[in-house]
Amino acid sequence: MGTIRQAIQRTQGFLLARQHPAGYWLGELESDVSVSAGYIPLTRFMGVPDPRREGKVVQFLRQTQRADGSWSAYPGGEGSLDVSVQAYFALKLAGVPAGEPFMQRAREFILAQGGAAATHTFTQTMLAPFGQFDWGRLPTLPPEIMLLPHTFPLTIYDFASWARATIVALSILMVRQPIHPLSEQEGIGELYEGAAPPSPRRAYDLLSWERFFLGLDRLLKGWERLPWKPGRERALRKAERWVVAHQEADGSWGGIMLPWVYSLFALKSLGYANDHPVIARGLAGLEDFIVEDEETLRLQPAVSPVWDTALTLLALRDSGLAPDHPALRRAGRWLLSKQVLTGGDWQVKNPHLAPGGWAFEFENNFYPDIDDSVVVPMALQAVELPEERAKAQAIERAARWVQGMQCRDGGWAAFDVDNDKEILAHIPFADFMTPLDPTSVDVTAHVVELWGRLGRRRDDPTMRRALRYLYGQQEEDGAWFGRWGVNYLYGTAAALTALQQAGEGMDREPVRKAVRWLEKHQNPDGGWGETCRSYEDPGLRGSGPSTASQTAWALLGLLAAGAQGPAVSRGIEYLLRTQRSDGGWDEEAFTGTGFPRAFYLRYHLYPIYFPLMALGRFERRRTV
Repeated sequence: MGTIRQAIQRTQGFLLARQHPAGYWLGELESDVSVSAGYIPLTRFMGVPDPRREGKVVQFLRQTQRADGSWSAYPGGEGSLDVSVQAYFALKLAGVPAGEPFMQRAREFILAQGGAAATHTFTQTMLAPFGQFDWGRLPTLPPEIMLLPHTFPLTIYDFASWARATIVALSILMVRQPIHPLSEQEGIGELYEGAAPPSPRRAYDLLSWERFFLGLDRLLKGWERLPWKPGRERALRKAERWVVAHQEADGSWGGIMLPWVYSLFALKSLGYANDHPVIARGLAGLEDFIVEDEETLRLQPAVSPVWDTALTLLALRDSGLAPDHPALRRAGRWLLSKQVLTGGDWQVKNPHLAPGGWAFEFENNFYPDIDDSVVVPMALQAVELPEERAKAQAIERAARWVQGMQCRDGGWAAFDVDNDKEILAHIPFADFMTPLDPTSVDVTAHVVELWGRLGRRRDDPTMRRALRYLYGQQEEDGAWFGRWGVNYLYGTAAALTALQQAGEGMDREPVRKAVRWLEKHQNPDGGWGETCRSYEDPGLRGSGPSTASQTAWALLGLLAAGAQGPAVSRGIEYLLRTQRSDGGWDEEAFTGTGFPRAFYLRYHLYPIYFPLMALGRFERRRTV
């Protein structure tokens, strides 16, 4: 098992060997197979199919199919109808015959769940451009929404950034209703025939928002049937200009795959050729999101270099690497170069706030996020650079920007201010992708942690409101919900670390209650784990097979709270016992969250830098 120092040195070596010459670290960001499967319909619709790569996607899908014929949203999860339909459709497009035994198993699972007609709107919207779902049965999304003034009670800027960019592109597609013709062998008609009866429709209250939107959809469908729609062309042109203007330098939209795909589809439906600069950049940019080996091809939903670099830098510093180490200096300089100093969508609600944040990806100037904008300054604080003045100015800019993004309730959301109109949670498109960006415990906790590192305390009004928010969000059993990591382990560790950095008393009852919760949920093997199912079933909070990343989170929370009991030593022993000889840890579980109850992520560097962080902080406490 070795000593803690030996374990630390192995992991430091693992990370240092994987630093990019430019200074950043980047681990694969893995999602369920629907994203990789989507590579095939995307390239088919855009007229750039690649049979060799399609074969690699087919191989990947075959390797990840469950015994019952389905594909799941995360390892160990139950079969997902939506993921399975998207995987099946990609296989059919790639020329896999429906009679193959593994395809028959997939079809049996899908039909037993109600068939393709029972999928969420998101899946149906992917099928419609290929004639595999009726455009007229999708919820109506008129482009006239683009003509509403910012002062109107509901505009595109009331949607979360990821939903906003998707909705604008879909408003074009809903009008154009393109259909890429398929052969009978490529279609999925067999996923509609003989399907299990659909589940009974949920009975909505007469005065519910769901009833309102169903009625509104009927009115809008009537509007769409009118031969003359004043303002339609103007709205379409405005939507088109918005999409074109929001393309990032790397060819993406929002740095994520969902709006990227629909933006390409929308512009293609408007007649943009593949050699148009916007389309050409969009297609070329996909290459940086592809992970390809000799057998398989996987498409990432996003890339995480800023996030990975900042957290790796913090872990290396926590574990004793010198602040002027050449690798850390390269990382610090790279992070400085990525600060977003241009405007973005956040300015619509915050027009007088100067920029200063960081984005998650290589390029995402329209959508810097709060989480990266506080973790990067923490990392920069920990490293010594020749450009100390520039570093201090960058941290100050970020602090001002983050402070200006605080929401009414005292917390912080991911991208915007007060993007929390509950009415939007009831629109038809919300059946898969949450359209809101409300405040969250984990993002707010990271802001409070930064404030504490910058010397702010309770007498600071911003800090006081944030602390009130954090205490108010603690649940009855002592845990905190995790929005962007799975789940209560992530939220609880973030909150405890924040309270400690803010100078709050670690003997206070909320802290002791959280410590008791963490100790209670330690597994017999000494580790901690929590399944993605805890989002659907809160009774599973803090429960699941042990993982390196979640064990590290629990340890970071306990260490911040000053816990001295056997739970900490057993957790450290678990990490030492399960470490590989190369300094890494094996972890197949998805411990990152995209959309709770729908879409989860596996950050391949989480089980590297978080355990290193925990081991380093434990060792530092022992030597104090």
